[in-house]
Amino acid sequence: MSELLKISLPDGSVREVPHGTTPADIAAAIGPGLAKAALAGRVNGEVRDIMRPFDGDATLALITSRDESDALELARHDFAHVLAEAVQNLFPGTQITFGPSTDDGFYYDFAPAGEQFTEEDLPAIEAEMRAIIGRDEKLIREVWARDDLIAKWQAEGESFKAEWAAGLPSGEELTVYRAGNWMDMCRGPHLASTGKLDPQAFKLTRVSGAYWRGDQNNAMLSRIYGTGWLNKKQLDAHLLRLEEAAKRDHRRIAQEMDLFHLQSEAQGSIFWHPKGYILWRQLEAYMRRRLDAAGYAEVKTPQLMDARQWEASGHWGKYRENMFVVPDEVPNIEDEGPILTGEGDLMALKPMNCPAHVLIFRQGIKSYRDLPMRLAEFGCCHRNEPHGALHGIMRVRQFTQDDAHIFCREDQIVEEVRLFCDLLDVVYKDLGFANYAIKLALRPEKRFGSEEMWDRAENNLRDAVRQAGRAGEEYGWEELPGEGAFYSPKLEFHLTDAIGRTWQCGTIQLDYVLPERLDASYVGEDGAKHRPVMLHRAILGTFERFIGILIEHHAGRFPLWLAPVQAVVATIVSETDSYAHEVVAALTAAGIRTDIDLRNEKINYKVREHSLAKVPHLLVVGKREADEHTVAIRTLGSDGQRIMSLDEAVAMLASEARAPDMQ
Repeated sequence: MSELLKISLPDGSVREVPHGTTPADIAAAIGPGLAKAALAGRVNGEVRDIMRPFDGDATLALITSRDESDALELARHDFAHVLAEAVQNLFPGTQITFGPSTDDGFYYDFAPAGEQFTEEDLPAIEAEMRAIIGRDEKLIREVWARDDLIAKWQAEGESFKAEWAAGLPSGEELTVYRAGNWMDMCRGPHLASTGKLDPQAFKLTRVSGAYWRGDQNNAMLSRIYGTGWLNKKQLDAHLLRLEEAAKRDHRRIAQEMDLFHLQSEAQGSIFWHPKGYILWRQLEAYMRRRLDAAGYAEVKTPQLMDARQWEASGHWGKYRENMFVVPDEVPNIEDEGPILTGEGDLMALKPMNCPAHVLIFRQGIKSYRDLPMRLAEFGCCHRNEPHGALHGIMRVRQFTQDDAHIFCREDQIVEEVRLFCDLLDVVYKDLGFANYAIKLALRPEKRFGSEEMWDRAENNLRDAVRQAGRAGEEYGWEELPGEGAFYSPKLEFHLTDAIGRTWQCGTIQLDYVLPERLDASYVGEDGAKHRPVMLHRAILGTFERFIGILIEHHAGRFPLWLAPVQAVVATIVSETDSYAHEVVAALTAAGIRTDIDLRNEKINYKVREHSLAKVPHLLVVGKREADEHTVAIRTLGSDGQRIMSLDEAVAMLASEARAPDMQ
């Protein structure tokens, strides 16, 4: 064994250190400030405990709170362990299971010895967690022999941990982390001690039920959720965002604005009300105009397709569990015998539009001169999402995609992707989303196609984003290994809303596989048959989810061109009813979507009610306005009112109500 290890640092320097040296030792050797700030080490690309000795020569990058993503992951993992220790301290006999970090915090699943936990238990658990953090307990990594660890868990009545340990591969190293007398089985990494956590930077948020290993046939556990951050300032900002998000919840705002509803008779589908469907139609009309101008041809394809088509496309094997499958022919109810006689008798509601678009492309002979061919469809699709995954209109079973597929030659790929990036940029900005990030999702472990094909596809997407000028830090450019579709890499477009949340909506996927599987071809300049490249692309993603995002982003206060009701004319006294009708007629003639409120209610009551319904402009008319042919305009979100002539008001609102592409 060599006496010294060589540890390479990010600045290019190399330190020779003895065996047993840890990243913490390197930090201390560099300086006391770094020794205090260092939380963990990235050793040969892997995040490890700062007190874990090096295994051999290695590269090292020390992680501090400035490396926010890594630091938050560590802190949240630690908060989960502290939560588990606190619960077992307070409720003896409780068994522990798992406690991962999440996007904004952590949770832990418990098997209580008595009643399931409730939210009334959370304050006491929080207090015990702060006591554990205050004791600054060291988190020590230990490697255990498999049989010894199983025996320990069984002896302590930890049947869930014993079951999990017994099910791990026989050659896998089993590690635990110990804090004082308490321990948990975990791969790590962790901070050096509980005292590295800020005791004011977490909050337990709720309790729910969860099945062991996610299987409803297994035991019901108590899951305690928490949110965890690096400091109290971050926690307070997050809680403020949650409060704002609750105010913006699309389900609540939709009820106030009478846009849509959901009910159990159509689980996962939406009942659009007249006002909500106006919003849908405005968005659809805008998208159609943008697509027409960009050279897309709109098509419409069947809802039901034969199972053999889905098998040929590859979706039957990869996606069948999420598809609604129906018999091709349902026999008379009085017939005897099985309904289905074989796979050929099955059909499925389409979960996506791409195979149908290939079938349209295949009609007739296509020449290289016909390419690119851009086929667009506002296609209604169905996916059999689990009940527990459904969420308002953000995740549903029936949805409409702003879908399109571009069939092109190899030499046209980069330009078509660049044009798509430009189109998406315009649409997002028109809809109020100036900030978005672009990420490249790379080949997954299970995939179709050769390595050479994937290399080509990924490089073409990189080149296109560079040519579009959107591969820099200002666009949040990032590559995501393993997150591509089974048939193609893809660009993902993550927009940021008004309160800082991100939503992945737009996508473009570069697909060599489906044209091959479904035998799509064109005649090249050389007279021979060639496979087209297929670009799957969407900007909104689905209308349902995007409308939900729009509602929450704008808090229901849509730009005037999108607002279901753009103006309400409200009377102060009944003597002005006839003039109110005249105002409505003038606004309607100018294309303004207008309602009238002639109720015998005080005007302040009407103002409050229409403000709650997020009506952009309230035009109040009383005796003076009727006599002078004017209106008093109250604009949502503004104080006071403006007195304008009717003609001026109509002209102003008509100008403001034009969609961005029509100005």
